[in-house]
Amino acid sequence: MNTPPQNPDANQHPIKLDQIDLEIIMALKRDGRTPFAQIAQRLGVSTGMIRQRYQRLVKEGVLQVVAVTNPLLLGFSTMAMIGIKVDGAQLQKVAEQISSLEEVIYLVLTAGSYDIFAEVVFRDNEHLLHFLTERLRTIPGIRETETFMYLKIVKEIYSWPDIGAP
Repeated sequence: MNTPPQNPDANQHPIKLDQIDLEIIMALKRDGRTPFAQIAQRLGVSTGMIRQRYQRLVKEGVLQVVAVTNPLLLGFSTMAMIGIKVDGAQLQKVAEQISSLEEVIYLVLTAGSYDIFAEVVFRDNEHLLHFLTERLRTIPGIRETETFMYLKIVKEIYSWPDIGAP
């Protein structure tokens, strides 16, 4: 699983970003392949400065540039969200085990009716059935699951609103 670097103090001390940092992020948000030289020229700074800022943003976990694939075009016709209830003392351990399953593409710990939500992709319903019965439900600490099948994805984006906006 490709996990971005984490800033251990992110919850206590948000990272301070200046206007150049924000411009780099917005440029890469529009097109992650934008050359540093192009960003530098638009901002009137050196390419080296943009490279250094980019590396710092990645190292601090603020920025991650990735390729996003369409699972439906790669032969994964079934997508779902699974709500998972877990024995409380085992929450972190269970989450780590679930996150290692290749079908899981997104995993969050939550407050509410479910302890964990896992977004998953499968080749077909048989693959989903095998996953639920032979893999997910065999993890110790899982008490209950509920599967929400995706009928249609109406909106799917991989970026936040412009962070420079008020």
